[in-house]
Amino acid sequence: MPTSDNGALPANYWKRVVFTFCMGWTVIWVYRSMLSPIYPEIQASIGAQTNSAMGLIASCYFFGYTLLQIPSGFLVDRFGQKKVLIPGFIVFFLGVVVIALAKSIGGIYLGAVLAGVGCGVDYGAAFSMTAQHVPPAKKGLATAIVNSGSALGMIIGMNAASLLVKTLRFPWQTMVMVSAALIFLQVLWFVFALRSTDGSAGGGPVASASAVEPRSLAGGDGGGSIFRPSLLLCYLLYFTTCYAYYLIVAWLPNFLAAERGISGGMIGLVVSMIAVTAVPGGLFFAHLSDKKREQKGKIIIFLEISAFVLIGVSMFAPNAVSLSVILLLYGFLGKMAVDPVLISFVVDKASKAKIATTLGMFNFFGMSSSVVAPALTGYIIDRTGSGVWGFYLGAALLLAGTMLFALFNRASKIAAA
Repeated sequence: MPTSDNGALPANYWKRVVFTFCMGWTVIWVYRSMLSPIYPEIQASIGAQTNSAMGLIASCYFFGYTLLQIPSGFLVDRFGQKKVLIPGFIVFFLGVVVIALAKSIGGIYLGAVLAGVGCGVDYGAAFSMTAQHVPPAKKGLATAIVNSGSALGMIIGMNAASLLVKTLRFPWQTMVMVSAALIFLQVLWFVFALRSTDGSAGGGPVASASAVEPRSLAGGDGGGSIFRPSLLLCYLLYFTTCYAYYLIVAWLPNFLAAERGISGGMIGLVVSMIAVTAVPGGLFFAHLSDKKREQKGKIIIFLEISAFVLIGVSMFAPNAVSLSVILLLYGFLGKMAVDPVLISFVVDKASKAKIATTLGMFNFFGMSSSVVAPALTGYIIDRTGSGVWGFYLGAALLLAGTMLFALFNRASKIAAA
């Protein structure tokens, strides 16, 4: 058992670590999901904005977040998780407070970038610390619990924003300050609950791989380049997967209100259906891919095509009930289900000596789409007057990425035969 600056760690310290980072993801996703349901109220306060200008709020956050993906692993390795997490979440807190106090769209943009930069340190720190402290036999369960925080946070953020602002008519800043309070409490929890350990035992992206895929990593193929075609197709597929997902997170609430007549607290309830089935979906398909390791490519293709169909069909849903059913299916078969399988597939393809760099590049591609999707969709709405075409674009990109991945995967198997 690793030791800390204050002596030996408690026997069940790993459980505290898992709880800590589950709550960390919950707090992050409360922020990520709370603004999109209340775009109209924000505009009523700061003045009317174009849809592309509103979509840029999410893009600014994800720009800051993406910017920190590669350096955050280095920072964790150099200074240790706790020494990186606490300053990062303080920046996150300050960014959210800036948004609450903003009197213009520019102030909200600034706060969103700061919030993204602050959150950017969490991924490497969370998974390196779980890999460092969680017993090998518990890593799969621990990862599932940590990941479930994103679903929990999405449910809380969507529904709390809809309830407080749309139903109870509180100012939109109230929800933002609630988020800031949660972040502040999380910082205090980091201070008192986590022990200071050096980052060398875990490593950022490498540890995240071991958390998702605790088996031996010896199966990576021989070549050393992180830009081999097999990996490039994985990066591209993850870009399209994340594009469709963050398009939904950023714009579906506004789309439901403006074009489907669903309003008030129902918006958050309907959209949060995605999160309800995301955790069991991720657990089921991760377990299936572990049992059928040679079929990972087929599992990925099945999940991506299912997501494409569900996104397209959602545009024709006649009412909130049918849309909720579609979103429940998307939660079970969509991004959160394919994530652990695709990460495992990438680890299999990566050179052992460059797993950290490979996964860092993989996550960078995925998060880059979160910068593009919200602003581009807002621009499409401004140009066409409807969000439908933005969702169709997301579905089309997902299909294109899946087909290229499938064709290359099939060609590789034929060549190896």
